[in-house]
Amino acid sequence: MRVGVIVPQGWTGEYDGWEPARAWARTVALAHEAEGLGFDSLWMFDHVETEPVPTDEITFEAFVGLSALAAETVRVRLGHLVLCAGYRNPALVAKMISTLDVVSGGRAELGLGAGWKEDEYRAYGWPFPTISARMEALEDALEITTRMLVPGRATYAGPTASVHDAINVPHGLQEPRVPILVGGNGPNRTWRLAARFADELNLDWFTPEELAAARPVIDSRCAEVGRDPATLRLSVNIGRAASGVEGAPRVDLLRRYVDAGADRVMTLVRAITGDDGALERFADDCLAAGCELDG
Repeated sequence: MRVGVIVPQGWTGEYDGWEPARAWARTVALAHEAEGLGFDSLWMFDHVETEPVPTDEITFEAFVGLSALAAETVRVRLGHLVLCAGYRNPALVAKMISTLDVVSGGRAELGLGAGWKEDEYRAYGWPFPTISARMEALEDALEITTRMLVPGRATYAGPTASVHDAINVPHGLQEPRVPILVGGNGPNRTWRLAARFADELNLDWFTPEELAAARPVIDSRCAEVGRDPATLRLSVNIGRAASGVEGAPRVDLLRRYVDAGADRVMTLVRAITGDDGALERFADDCLAAGCELDG
């Protein structure tokens, strides 16, 4: 099982009271350390205000942030956990992720989800439609990006977005295309979209036991479209579960994810913001649990 690090960007309050330049320097330093320790990937949340209550504190924007980290790193993969389909024109997202793939030397991953944070939508002037409409927007985004991340011009007309003979050059360095990760816990629409479009399904805060219980349903979603379930990787944002513990309890937790068949986990270890040894201790726990680090 591979392990990704969600780098601090302020969204969960980890940079409250910091000066912006100092906070960004810390994010860069942690990205360097994570790469040196052998972690698989770096991730940023697609949010622009703090959680759970919006405050006048730092939240670095994720596309610019990952683009900057692409220039600071050489090996780790780079992705958003996950881009909200309603925040950006999907054709522009395809262009942006393709450019990031080139800039990073072929290390970008496209994470997409339906979005959920109503206060953020309203604060920034985005309409906050029903969950059904947000799922339509996610499906349209997947239709458009899958067409635009491969050679040729893209045409598609959906209920929320369309492209007409759209050119996307370069379409990225990776072949056959930039990997797509669909994020969401919905077994009906989200997992069906993942089966149709994604290379990886990312589940949010699932326990190892919940992951094991979900696998037959996920497999059935793949079977519905004639897909081999083994070709859809499963990952979990394990969130605070791995952040508040260290040593034996965290090793046990990670080992249970390995046993449950997770291909990858990602987490924001809150302590790394101010504790210079916290990321190395997390790496030690990952190795003790049998995770794969490329250090």
